[in-house]
Amino acid sequence: MAFALSLKQPWAELILQGKKTIETRRWNTGFRGDFFIHASKTIDKEACEEFGIDSSSLITGAIVGKATIVDVKEYYSEEQFMKDNPKHQAGFYGFGRPIFGFILEDIERVEPISQKGSLKFFEVNV
Repeated sequence: MAFALSLKQPWAELILQGKKTIETRRWNTGFRGDFFIHASKTIDKEACEEFGIDSSSLITGAIVGKATIVDVKEYYSEEQFMKDNPKHQAGFYGFGRPIFGFILEDIERVEPISQKGSLKFFEVNV
């Protein structure tokens, strides 16, 4: 059984380029191990402009890579969160509850496989 995690573009692409090695979420996971990176059909055009990525070149609605989650880091303050900004490339989106950073290693691009996305981790037949 294989699992995938869906990300908007260009965040999936930034992971594949090695520029984003921590994926941030408002929810924690006990999952550790290999998973597929799914590029959702949604493109954050502002982020594309910020990172100099041509949004028309991005693959969406497909599995585009794989990686390994080796650990999860919990952020409890803006200072702590922004210290890791070069690794997660995320803007500060407020606190009130912790933000969780999934630490990624062994990132690889794969030949795109059309796939419908889902929330959180979801099963895929790859």
